[in-house]
Amino acid sequence: MLRTVLLSKIHRATVTGACLEYMGSISLDAQLLAAAHILAFEQVHVVNLNNGARLITYAIEATAGSGAVVLNGAAARLAAPGDRVIVLAYGQGTTEELENHQPRVVHVDTGNRIVACV
Repeated sequence: MLRTVLLSKIHRATVTGACLEYMGSISLDAQLLAAAHILAFEQVHVVNLNNGARLITYAIEATAGSGAVVLNGAAARLAAPGDRVIVLAYGQGTTEELENHQPRVVHVDTGNRIVACV
């Protein structure tokens, strides 16, 4: 049996933009993606701490060092610049494969600069 677990998260990132006319997704600074071990086009869940909205979309790589956290398409209606969000990535494995698993947590400051990875 496969179990679904949290692989990684970007904790309390600040939304920097919302682009309703884009095809969809969330654009994330490439440095944040790399630190969280999230691949471009990987499914992610986004939780908005300001309004409680939750959504499922996929990650798009934004320019490294830009601090970009931009909700695109319909998701743009669920967050505004300045909102704080948590971006979550999940994976599956057997109980044995996950026995020693610990999720990767990327903590960022209000400018979306990495302050710690645990």
